[in-house]
Amino acid sequence: MLSNQFHVPTGAGVATPLHLFSALLCCAPALAPAFAQSLPEANTDIDATPTLQIGSVEVTARRSGPLSARDMLTSVDIVAPGQIQQQQVSHAWQLFSRAPGVMLTQFRQGNESGKLSFRGFNGEGEVNAVKLLIDGMPANDNAGGMPFLDMLFPLEISNIEVVRGTNDPRYGLHNIAGNATVNTRTGGNYDEARLSYGSFNTRQVQFVKGVEEGKWTQNYSAGYLRSAGYRQNAGFQKVSVAGKWGYTTEDGRTRIVASARHTQSDGDEAGYLEEADAHSAPTSSYAYARSTGGQREMSQLGLAVDTTLPAELSLSAKAYVNAVRDQRWLRYSLRTSQQERIIHENHYGVLASLSYRPQWLRTMSLEAGVNAEHQNDRSPRYNTVDKVRTATTRDQRFDFDTYGAYLQAVLTPVDGLKLMPGYRIDKVEGSFSDPSKNVHFPIQDYGLIRQPKFSAAYSPWRTATVYGNWGRTFQVGAGAAAYRSNANQLRPSINEGWETGVKWTPAAWLDGRLAAWRQDASDEVKRKLNDPSGDSENVGKTRREGIDLQINAHGGNHAAWLAYARQRSRIVEPDPAAPATLGKQIDHVPNQVFSAGYDWSMSSAVKLSAWANGQGSYFLTTANTGRKYGAYVLLNLGASYRVSPSLSFDLQLNNLADRYVEYVWINDVTRHAPGEGRALTATASLRF
Repeated sequence: MLSNQFHVPTGAGVATPLHLFSALLCCAPALAPAFAQSLPEANTDIDATPTLQIGSVEVTARRSGPLSARDMLTSVDIVAPGQIQQQQVSHAWQLFSRAPGVMLTQFRQGNESGKLSFRGFNGEGEVNAVKLLIDGMPANDNAGGMPFLDMLFPLEISNIEVVRGTNDPRYGLHNIAGNATVNTRTGGNYDEARLSYGSFNTRQVQFVKGVEEGKWTQNYSAGYLRSAGYRQNAGFQKVSVAGKWGYTTEDGRTRIVASARHTQSDGDEAGYLEEADAHSAPTSSYAYARSTGGQREMSQLGLAVDTTLPAELSLSAKAYVNAVRDQRWLRYSLRTSQQERIIHENHYGVLASLSYRPQWLRTMSLEAGVNAEHQNDRSPRYNTVDKVRTATTRDQRFDFDTYGAYLQAVLTPVDGLKLMPGYRIDKVEGSFSDPSKNVHFPIQDYGLIRQPKFSAAYSPWRTATVYGNWGRTFQVGAGAAAYRSNANQLRPSINEGWETGVKWTPAAWLDGRLAAWRQDASDEVKRKLNDPSGDSENVGKTRREGIDLQINAHGGNHAAWLAYARQRSRIVEPDPAAPATLGKQIDHVPNQVFSAGYDWSMSSAVKLSAWANGQGSYFLTTANTGRKYGAYVLLNLGASYRVSPSLSFDLQLNNLADRYVEYVWINDVTRHAPGEGRALTATASLRF
C-alpha cells in the first residue's frame, strides 16, 4: 500500500483543485433529488464489472465474439459519443481530457502537439506506456508515440475506451500501463456536418455520412482544420478523409469490414521560450524559430472479419497497414543548430482470436489469440540552416518485428464471482543499419517474454463489486536502443503491477469506483530524446503507485462526473551511474490529475455544460533539482441550442479564467511552451 509519505499536500499550489472537489462533493446531496426525480424506473440490469461509463453508452448483451475492454476486471472507462462529438479540439488526444486518470502532455509544437499517458508514466516520449488502437488496430509508431490519433476528428468517433493496469492479455508491445482504443462509427443512416469558427482564427469543418441498406453498411468522414495559433509562428492545418465498408452474410454469422483513412497536416512551431519571456509575452516566438515546423502524412488500411463458427466458437481477425511520413525542422535555442528530422515508418500486422463459449457450461469461456507485426522504419537526421541541409548526422534504417500469443479463461464458479487467469508471451526480432556510419547491428536478445496475469471480481450485493488483479507487462528498447548498438546487453524491463478496488452502484443514477494500484518495473530504460544516435539510458528499478476515485451521477436532465487520481512514481534502485537518483521522483509526473464536469439539459432545446481539468506540478529531471512546474486548473463552459431537429448552435469557452498554463522542460535552462489563453468557439451543427 501507499507509504505515509504519500500524502495530500497543502498550500496554495494545490488548494484550488482540492477546494473544487470538496465543493462538488458537498453539493452532491443537494443535487441527488434532481438526478433521482428525473430518472425513469430503476435499472434492473446493473453492470457487475468495474467498468465505468462517462455519458450514455448503449450496451448490448452478447455470448459470442472476442473479449472486449468491458470484460477486463480493472479500471476501465468508456467515454460516450455525447462527451466527444460536440467537443471543439484541434487534436484528438485532447478528447482524452474527459477520460479519468489520464494526463495530457501538451508540447504545442506544430505536428508534435501533445500526448496522453497514465499510471505514473509521463508523456515526454521517454517511455511511451500506452497501447493505442483505432477500431481495434494498433496505431502506435515505433517508439510508442501516437501520431495516428491526429487522423481523427471528433464527429466520426463513437466512443473511447481506456483500460488501465497490467492484467489485459490481449496486447503486448507498448501495453505497459494499459491501452486506449478509439472506435469510429459503424453502420447507421445519417448525414451530419459541423462548421466552427473561433479564437486565433481557427476554422474547422467536419462531415460524416452513414448508409445502411440490408446487409451492407457504408461510413464516410472528412475533416478540415486551419488555425493561426495562440502564439506567433504557430499556424497549423490538416485535412483528413476516411471510409469504412461493411458486409454481413445472409445468415448473420459473419461480418466483414474494410476501412481506409488518410491525413495530411502542416504545422509551424513557435518553439520554446525562456521563463521570463514566457510569462511576460506568452504569445511570442523567438526569431530563430521562424523557419521551424514540418509536414506529416499518415495512412491506415484495415480489414476485419468476425464470424461465428460451429461448436460454439467465434473467430475475430484483423489485418492492417499503417504508414507515417514526417519531415520536421526544429531548433531549441540560439546556441544550437537547426535540425531536420525525418520519420518514415511502414507497419504491417495481423491480430486474431478464437473464443469458445460452451452452451453446456455457461460458467466458463476460453479465448486464445495471436498477433504479428512487421515494421520497416527509417529515421535520418540532418543539420540545417533555414531548412537547407549542411551535414548528415544519421541515416538509421531498421526492421522491427513482434510476435505474440495469449490464452485467457473466464470462470464463474459461483454466482457473483468471476475469475480470469491469463498468460501471454511475446518475441521481438529485427535488424538495424546506418549507412552513414557503416554499421549494422542485430536485435537485443530479449528472449521469450512471459507475462502471467490474473483477475477476480466478486459482487456480493447488487450495489457493489469488489475486484483485484495482478499481471506483468514489458518494455523493450525503441529505435536504435532496441539493437546491440552498444555494449549494453539489455533484457526486457518487466512491469509487474496489481490493482484492487470497489465499484459501487447505490442507485440507478449514481455509480463510482475507488481503486488502489502499484506497478514495479525492473531495469527501466528511457529514450535520450535529443541524442543524435537515438540511444537510451538506464533508469533503474522504479515504483509507481496511486489511488483513483471516480463518481458519476446521471439521469434525465442532469449528468455530473468527478475523477481524482493521486499518484507517485519514484526510483527505488537507481542505475549505478546515477546513485543520487535513489528515492527521487520520475520527471514530468505530477502527483495529482483531476477532472470534473456537469451537464444540464434545461429543456429539449437548451443544454449547458461546465467542466474542469487540472494537475499538480512536477520535477524536470530525475535528480529532482530546481523547483517544480506544470500545475494548472482550467475551467471551461459550453452551451448548446437546438433550433430544429436538423440545426443546432454551440458555444464553447475554454480557459474561462484566462489562466496561464505551460509545458516546461530543461536544456541548459528551462524551456517553456505557454498554453492557450481564453478561447471562444462558435459552431453550427447540421443534420440532413
